[in-house]
Amino acid sequence: MSEYQYYEFQAIDRPLSEAEMRELRARSSRATITPTRFANFYNWGDLNARPSEWMAKYFDAFLYLANWGSRRLMFRLPAHLLELETAERYCRGEFASARTAGDFVLLDFHSEDEYGGDWEEDGSGWLSALVPLRADVAAGDYRALYLAWLLCVWQGDLDEDETEPPIPPGLKKLSASLQAFADFLRIDEDLLAAAAEHSPDAGEEAPKEQLARWIATLSGAEKDRMLVSVATGEDVHLRAKLLRGFREARGTSSAPTPAPRTVAELLAAAERRTEARLRREAEKAAREKARREKEEAEARERRLDKLAKREAEEWGRVDELVAMKQAKAYDQAVGLLRDLRDLARRDGRELEAELRITGLMGQHAQKRTFVERLRKAGL
Repeated sequence: MSEYQYYEFQAIDRPLSEAEMRELRARSSRATITPTRFANFYNWGDLNARPSEWMAKYFDAFLYLANWGSRRLMFRLPAHLLELETAERYCRGEFASARTAGDFVLLDFHSEDEYGGDWEEDGSGWLSALVPLRADVAAGDYRALYLAWLLCVWQGDLDEDETEPPIPPGLKKLSASLQAFADFLRIDEDLLAAAAEHSPDAGEEAPKEQLARWIATLSGAEKDRMLVSVATGEDVHLRAKLLRGFREARGTSSAPTPAPRTVAELLAAAERRTEARLRREAEKAAREKARREKEEAEARERRLDKLAKREAEEWGRVDELVAMKQAKAYDQAVGLLRDLRDLARRDGRELEAELRITGLMGQHAQKRTFVERLRKAGL
């Protein structure tokens, strides 16, 4: 199997200029390059650039996938929408990190599969599914950041006595983008479920009635300023800022907040969940196997009941099939003999059937193919 590496960048807050697209084209002659996207795959070569440098200069999102198991995702957010200190509460390991680049904060996530990966050879579609997370983080929804911290836990990137960062609400019910994020980075499902136990319910996402009441409390001047920004398009982050303000105004739940758990406690909880899940799956598989075996036994009994009504004729049919000297006919004869043997065994006449089959073997001893089939069938 050949190598496969997929690179995709997206420009979200502003399109690339003609000069910038020419700079990118100089690095790749066959990549797909538009004002909002750069995408290319490589079977034998590699990207002639450092993705982190392109993110700092051109793009807001980046995805990399290789068929030997490497995966990487990066987001660039304006620093006024995500403070580095906040990002570093969650992204504090080798597999999830945060750093500044000018007026931006770069979030960098990656996952490695030491067993060789799952051999994907089509990276297209992943980034489109994941890009909405950037807007969520900008609006103050830090569930993706918490999942990134869980990635570090799962990868053994953190000390066992390290405690978890603030756990955001809504982890029990992930959006499609958050589930894609967990799948892309291969975060263990039992670890995620264990972590979500302490996550308060998020309720409805920004209910219109609550949002309308909050907006009504804003001053007329503030609302005028926002309308002008929408009309002129001068603030592409206005929606994120508005939702962030709404989220902060709603505050947190009055319910007591559970004490932060350590990495060791989370891993132990995940292990218990894994054991319970495997036990349930084994019990389900055993029930399913018993059900199939019961159905098969009942079907066989019905077949033997029908066979009993024409047993003598079927013994004669065996002779006819063997006489045809054809592989398919031999197989049919062996299958029929097995049923006749089982019928006789059920009725307490097993010795009678065995003697007849032994006689057939002697009678057709020269038909070595037929005799070998009988032996393989245990007849």
